[in-house]
Amino acid sequence: MNTAKLNIGQQVYYAIITLVMILAFSFPFLWMFSASFKTQVQILSSSHLFSFQPHFDNYLMVFREYDFMRFIQNSFVIAVLSTLGSLLLGLPAAYAIARYRMSYFSLTILIAKIIPGITYLVPWYILFNKIHLIDSYPALVLSHMVIGLPFIMWVMIPFFETFPVEVEESSWMDGCSKLRTFIQMVLPVSVPGIVTSSLLAFIFSWNNFMFSLILSGENTKPLPLAVFNFISGTSIEWGALMAAACIITLPVLLMALLTQRYIVSGLSAGAVKG
Repeated sequence: MNTAKLNIGQQVYYAIITLVMILAFSFPFLWMFSASFKTQVQILSSSHLFSFQPHFDNYLMVFREYDFMRFIQNSFVIAVLSTLGSLLLGLPAAYAIARYRMSYFSLTILIAKIIPGITYLVPWYILFNKIHLIDSYPALVLSHMVIGLPFIMWVMIPFFETFPVEVEESSWMDGCSKLRTFIQMVLPVSVPGIVTSSLLAFIFSWNNFMFSLILSGENTKPLPLAVFNFISGTSIEWGALMAAACIITLPVLLMALLTQRYIVSGLSAGAVKG
């Protein structure tokens, strides 16, 4: 009887702690979402925190006056190309490092992963300015790959290390090439890790502000940089700013929800295998 009461008490305790954590982490997003449907006066007034008449003028302003579709397109192109480029180079590289035990390359990747991205900024700017690639997609895609590529490799190495070598050797004996074995046997088994690493690399590129501030221009300005359009020296369009923030967050949130099963299995498998 005491044990049953203790278990119920523990469940209630864990439920309360979980609810508090959920509220703490979700409140900023919920406030941002609700503020996107308020007027400037309602946002700045504490009396309209929960009671207000929602309207869509902020979203109309974002798309009509600030041409946000162009910024969405820029962010999408940069994030997709940098993620695909990182996967194209990172997966074979991670497989080679894992299969041939290149520990010195693993250390190099770790160093590249932990170095702050701002240290690459000045060399990138000098290089792309010399070859006239400032305000171009290649400059932003390559700069984002500097962070995404080491991350994908570091996540995928443990997956490839645990794949049985005997399975690959049997396929080689049956006449399969190493490339075909890698594509048809190794990659399908590593889907959780691929989805997890590519999604996190996509999120980094989608949210990146630092590289875009220096390397982009009017032709390639992405969403995080476009938020500055709502901030001037005299005022801040809080409603439009909150609407723009919701637009930036929504695609990443939907992708995370749709691929949640793969992310959980990928992170848990990486934790066990690493």
